[in-house]
Amino acid sequence: MSTAELTHLCRALRAPAAARALPKLAERARAEEWSYERFAEALLFAEVASRESSGGELRIRAARFPARKTLEEFDFSFARSLKKQSVLHLAQLDFLHAKENVVLLGPPGTGKTHLAIAIAIRACLAGQRVAFATATEWVARLAEAQRAGRLAEEIARLGRIPLLVVDEVGCAPRGAIEPGGMRGPPPAAATAGRSWGQPDLPRWGARAGAAPTT
Repeated sequence: MSTAELTHLCRALRAPAAARALPKLAERARAEEWSYERFAEALLFAEVASRESSGGELRIRAARFPARKTLEEFDFSFARSLKKQSVLHLAQLDFLHAKENVVLLGPPGTGKTHLAIAIAIRACLAGQRVAFATATEWVARLAEAQRAGRLAEEIARLGRIPLLVVDEVGCAPRGAIEPGGMRGPPPAAATAGRSWGQPDLPRWGARAGAAPTT
């Protein structure tokens, strides 16, 4: 079977990345005398890697980050009291699997939002759904859901998202939801069992803890 025919079959199977990679992989396989199994593995890996990358980009867009930030761009020399190793440990996303909350503490302008976005993007690329909003925006969304009589439905929806980023916690309006409902910051952390918060406090640091239960 020719390379052109194999390429056609890949496209018929809706594996465009494999189809694109096939000519060079076939040439290399012949030159290096790969086994059939190794060639198939390389071809399938090309397709899987492409799909994972595309899925990650879709999740990043769906999260609605205000900007795209990475850990590589963060200036750790600026926040000297912040332990770089602790941040890199958080970037391994163990807190997600443990269903723990992470709270970033520090004065305004020290990079809390940058770090939250950067690590949340890591989660997107690792296959996790993420939702980002300021505390004020979360409160407004939940207040609107309450007025529309679908608060329980909205909380259940948020509970299916592995990572909720709650930015600018210190700016959240108090008493934004009517008496008898919820007040203050949104209950997403308690519901989803995992979240980020960035209160503006005088000390810089990151703290992980068990998720609250309701």
